[in-house]
Amino acid sequence: MSTALLTGLGLGLAVAAQVGPVSLLLVRTVLRGATSAGLAIGLGAAVVDVAYAAAGSAGAAGLLEVAALRTTLGLLGSAVLVVLGLRALQTVRRPLLAGDLPAEIATPTRALRTSLAATASNPMTIAAWTAVFLATTTAELTRGAAGTGLLLLGIGLGTLIWFTALTGVVRLVRGRVTDRGLRGVDIASGLGLVAFGVVLAVRVL
Repeated sequence: MSTALLTGLGLGLAVAAQVGPVSLLLVRTVLRGATSAGLAIGLGAAVVDVAYAAAGSAGAAGLLEVAALRTTLGLLGSAVLVVLGLRALQTVRRPLLAGDLPAEIATPTRALRTSLAATASNPMTIAAWTAVFLATTTAELTRGAAGTGLLLLGIGLGTLIWFTALTGVVRLVRGRVTDRGLRGVDIASGLGLVAFGVVLAVRVL
């Protein structure tokens, strides 16, 4: 059982470490002084990863074989990412006053909701986690409900550990980032989010 937990921990860390929409949101948020909101973003990512992994273990990826459902979910997810990216770029056009935060990350609760939306925006993640569970089952790393539960726990912890560590690192360098640097981060994160959204839409279509 400890093997299942450690495997899940490694998988959670590996998936979270990939540069994606949530990473961009977190860096932008913490650089603007909202450490608690950054932690909330990490929590949202962990929640969705565990939920998608659980759905994958239950075989929910089969639902994505329904073309209409796959297309609808994919385009909705794409729209979420594009909107978040455009809001970041809008901040560049109309700089925020000192201490202000964009509405979508203004409080930990709002940041959590934004993170949930951004992380859940790619329904193909369910298919990816299904492949992971098939691999772990074949390797006999999970046995029964207890093994699956430990694997899911490990995935959640791995994701949370990564984003908590990233929050800490960004907070350490925050004092060295100038206003011009913040605008550069807004531009990079905005363009990155829009790009992720467009790529997702293209893949779906």
